[in-house]
Amino acid sequence: MSAARAGDLIHVTRAASPQFVNPIMFRVIRQLEWTTYDGWVWLDGYQLDQRGDAIARRSLFVRSAGLVTQRRTAPTPGRGGPSIPP
Repeated sequence: MSAARAGDLIHVTRAASPQFVNPIMFRVIRQLEWTTYDGWVWLDGYQLDQRGDAIARRSLFVRSAGLVTQRRTAPTPGRGGPSIPP
């Protein structure tokens, strides 16, 4: 998986970390820029229930290769905002 972006919906399983024997759905707020082992990342976000409602805010330490992206957010437009014709 490439870098996680805000809004990404990720299925976190045991492939990402041994602690996830029971997989969870996770909505990313941001990928933290903390120094860690190669191939591992810290993600900040919300654990979701079956309806997609947030039930807990969590920070996860996971192997990025083990994450399965369910829905990727659309690319964000440039920071300049919409262009306004003269």
